[in-house]
Amino acid sequence: MIYTRTGDDGTTSLAGGTRVSKDDLRIDANGEIDQLVSILGFVSVLLKHDNYSSEIYVIQNRLFQIESMIAAETEEAKQNTPEIQDIDIAYLERKIDTMNMDLPTLKGFVVPTSSRTATLLHIARTQARKCERRVVACDKVFPQNKVIIRYLNRLSDYLFVLSRTIMYQKHRPEKLFKHTIENE
Repeated sequence: MIYTRTGDDGTTSLAGGTRVSKDDLRIDANGEIDQLVSILGFVSVLLKHDNYSSEIYVIQNRLFQIESMIAAETEEAKQNTPEIQDIDIAYLERKIDTMNMDLPTLKGFVVPTSSRTATLLHIARTQARKCERRVVACDKVFPQNKVIIRYLNRLSDYLFVLSRTIMYQKHRPEKLFKHTIENE
């Protein structure tokens, strides 16, 4: 059965069984991460490159691991939760470095335009930043493994570089922020 009715009173369970309000900082952080997972699913559908889709799938799984880490309230729950590690951050950094080798030097702030996929990657990037902010807020009350914050920070970098890569591969010039622009 998909519905349990246990959340009808505005509460939900953490891993370990404790009922908390659905506006609990941990639930809020996980909701934002869940939204990022879904955005990345849409990105994956639009990507024409199987390697990037495979990378996105790995990232989606790491984000689910992060959600589990955040929801694990007891030591027993934490022991049964697979955790992301520094090696997962290194994975993102390797992918960033590989993509960056082919890209032209960035000479300003990128204005997302000209490609649905690249623009959606920017939406995913900003959602990753939002997730990072939510986890930082959560960490102040419910201490989290700091690797989560580092991973989300690096993920936003990965998504930015992937969006630039998509534009480069499509031979579309990136539009950059201009301090002054004439009205058309």
